Amino acid sequence: MRTDTIRAAAVQIAPDLSGRAGTIERVLNAIAEAAEKGADFIVFPETFVPYYPYFSFILPPVQQGAPHLELYQEAVVVPSPETDAVAEAARKRGVVVVLGVNERDHGSLYNTQLVFDADGSLALKRRKITPTYHERMIWGQGDGAGLKVAETRVGRVGALACWEHYNPLARYALMAQHEEIHASHFPGSLVGPIFAEQIEVTMRHHALESGCFVVNATGWLTEEQIRSIHPDPKLQKGIRDGCMTCIVSPEGRHLAPPLTEGEGILIADLDMRLITKRKRMMDSVGHYARPELLHLVHDVRPAVPREAVEVAPSLQPASEPTRTHQPSEEGEHA
Repeated sequence: MRTDTIRAAAVQIAPDLSGRAGTIERVLNAIAEAAEKGADFIVFPETFVPYYPYFSFILPPVQQGAPHLELYQEAVVVPSPETDAVAEAARKRGVVVVLGVNERDHGSLYNTQLVFDADGSLALKRRKITPTYHERMIWGQGDGAGLKVAETRVGRVGALACWEHYNPLARYALMAQHEEIHASHFPGSLVGPIFAEQIEVTMRHHALESGCFVVNATGWLTEEQIRSIHPDPKLQKGIRDGCMTCIVSPEGRHLAPPLTEGEGILIADLDMRLITKRKRMMDSVGHYARPELLHLVHDVRPAVPREAVEVAPSLQPASEPTRTHQPSEEGEHA
């Protein structure tokens, strides 16, 4: 376990609603800005590239066809020139980056978290296991293979998106792998003020229960962007507020005042010694656990639509011998 100090950055900025190219540019600029402030670890909001599908929260399904297809066109393939650009920025700056993207895999979209290590390698690609409510019209489901902690330059990093934090077994899967820094993100500019209150409670609770640091980033929409998504002021209320970009210690304390509106980059230093300080009192997967009574069974197999099963050459059935007709004695004398 690391005992030094890591400088973390949680980014709350607006995407470019016109497409992934503009949003990727904003990601690269934010990486540079955070790195110049000394950040070692940088987290971006949920499905930030190209943008969170805000339309799905306020439009009925019959009206979602066009914006959904547009999201398909602007979604990110992994790997791609876009992911290569982020990887190079991480390598150049020597930082670990956690980026939320809409990932396109042939005919499906997924809510995907990408963890780039400081050498530019992709340390983890995972998909949200259960899209929430309106999101189920947009994304497919992830699998247990993505519920793993990545070894990175800043330590053991786990990641979950939004309401995955309300699946206690998903959180426990990461806790049992001894995550040290938990990367979290939510869409932001959604639901209203109550969403921000719920996020804060959830992030502080996970930090306390897991005994790790939580770095959470939520997105932001400008008033112009909100109007561009829908002109009805009544529906616009559903895509305002709900921002809670925060960095929380293993003791459940904010390490900097959270960002609840506007754009900005939250910076805080993580004293990794606080992990041991917290776990000395309560280690949920160690001395405080009772695995003989309660334990998690985690299926880590990737979910695949087709499994090719081939027979090894050594197990191939031997070819049948050639059969020749042997006439009977009666036939020979006939």
